[in-house]
Amino acid sequence: MAVAVTHARASGRTKATRPANFVFLVVRTIFMSLFLLASINKIADYDVVAAQMEAAGLSSSLLPAVIALEGIGGLIVALGPRLTNRQICAAAALSLAVFTLGTNVVFHRFWELEGALAQLELSLFFKNVSIAGGLLLFVAIPFLMPPEMPD
Repeated sequence: MAVAVTHARASGRTKATRPANFVFLVVRTIFMSLFLLASINKIADYDVVAAQMEAAGLSSSLLPAVIALEGIGGLIVALGPRLTNRQICAAAALSLAVFTLGTNVVFHRFWELEGALAQLELSLFFKNVSIAGGLLLFVAIPFLMPPEMPD
């Protein structure tokens, strides 16, 4: 009995980790719903988004890649490192973080605006910085977990 308990604790497979794993799954799913829904909305409003990209100086030919990054990357991170792969999950989260910060420079140029619109864009800019910070946690967490710990 003691050997089984010791092995369970050493491997991270205790009853206490089950609720934590479930909570982590819920957190990942809620967080990634932002990207999953964004990809669906971009598909639904493809022409509008393509026009917004062109107006911002980006080629609308990049839109399929953006949709794929948000949709597939969001799904990979939502599924988690245990179901995908730690490196793939971290790469997806890192890609989404870089993408999120990149959208700031292109779409939330508060420094070029004044008044209420500048304040709105400043808020959106720092919302994206916060999201990127959360994504960087998803990059780090899989490598902090013991290899045998279930997710």
